[in-house]
Amino acid sequence: MSKTKSAFFCQNCGNEAPKWLGKCPSCQEWNTFIEEIIDKSPKQAHSFSVDLAAAKPLLIQEVIQEKEERIVIQDSELNTVLGGGIVPGSIVLLGGDPGIGKSTLLLQLAITESLKVLYVSGEESDRQIRMRADRLGLKNERCYLLTETNLNSILTYATDIRPDLVVIDSIQTLFSGNIESSPGSISQVRECTAQLLRYAKQTGTPVFLIGHITKDGSIAGPKVLEHMVDTVLQFEGDRNHIYRLLRAIKNRFGSTNELGIYEMYGSGLRPVENPSEILVTNNDHALSGVSIASSIEGLRPLLVEVQALVSTAAYGTPQRSSTGFDSKRLNMLLAVLEKRCGFKLGAKDVFLNIAGGIKVDDPAIDLAVAMAVLSSNADLPIPKTTTFAAEIGLSGEVRPVNRLEQRISEAEKLGYDKIIVSKYNKDVNSKKHKIEIVLCSKIEDVVRNVFS
Repeated sequence: MSKTKSAFFCQNCGNEAPKWLGKCPSCQEWNTFIEEIIDKSPKQAHSFSVDLAAAKPLLIQEVIQEKEERIVIQDSELNTVLGGGIVPGSIVLLGGDPGIGKSTLLLQLAITESLKVLYVSGEESDRQIRMRADRLGLKNERCYLLTETNLNSILTYATDIRPDLVVIDSIQTLFSGNIESSPGSISQVRECTAQLLRYAKQTGTPVFLIGHITKDGSIAGPKVLEHMVDTVLQFEGDRNHIYRLLRAIKNRFGSTNELGIYEMYGSGLRPVENPSEILVTNNDHALSGVSIASSIEGLRPLLVEVQALVSTAAYGTPQRSSTGFDSKRLNMLLAVLEKRCGFKLGAKDVFLNIAGGIKVDDPAIDLAVAMAVLSSNADLPIPKTTTFAAEIGLSGEVRPVNRLEQRISEAEKLGYDKIIVSKYNKDVNSKKHKIEIVLCSKIEDVVRNVFS
């Protein structure tokens, strides 16, 4: 009888150690090591054979180039984020907060496409999934449902059915007979993902995995999980808002700069074709502390509404708070306004919000943030037909931004009369646009133009 072997794994980062440690030497977290059995008596597990004879070294110029045919789906937002469709044989990992809509997104994909789909759920019963499918609008008559957590059985059914697409909800609920540990452990997640990866590559079947996240927002399991898959998608949003954002953190077959926007309703997720009209509030009256920024997410131009509130600090230390914008960058902009421009904000509370519950990290909204803060401080509204697209430097200069033509065209399409940009942008062609383009070099120039 063979001796059972075990090792200790960090539940936070997946680091392995031969004995228990109080502090992980890799991620510096305390009390995260647990013991897992890594070797046991051999079992006949489900596996796929690899044709080693077909693999041989080739000169790089001898490799035959073929255009990869993608599976184009009806969901335009998911198509865009994936880079133009689903690549056969790819494995996609979708992560997000609990209740944000991960299962809804992939179930909607499974029941609306005209593909043979195997939907595997280890968290819900078949009746629960059928109820949700009826609510979302069941259209696909070739969608197979399997409530199973044993990976060997799942791969057996998948081999018999030969689906065009496999959805796993979720990877943390699966277990393999090759590993003697509980589902969701580091070893099980790694082994199950490796077997699904072999299945996807050898059969050419795309596989979608839903992954849980930890309390700090990272995908639960070993970090190697994100290295093994082809694409990592992050589903974001505030459950108090109806908008959901789909971002690609990693994509071997496309750009990671794309952004998909959805609206969450009782009948499912609806793609948003023109997000600028939704993210900008149509107020009847001009309000102080509100400015419009022309931003870029991936290849898509967006107009976002920046809201600021500046008030006298009630206590000794002023508060600085931001939602949807980097708080450190907000502090930098406030320091520039105080030091370079002479605006006294050191004893003021400053609260900043990006309307719609989205997060924006485009530096081109710096000027809109600064103008919203100054507007609230002076209680003077910014004209509703004015928008901004420029970065602010530490010396108070208005810096140029990239892809300015797209930003100007989006503002013009939505009916704005004026856009304020940097004087140093070299690609500005005011003759081809009907919108007024104002060129400024310093924040003082912008303030005089807006509030004079």
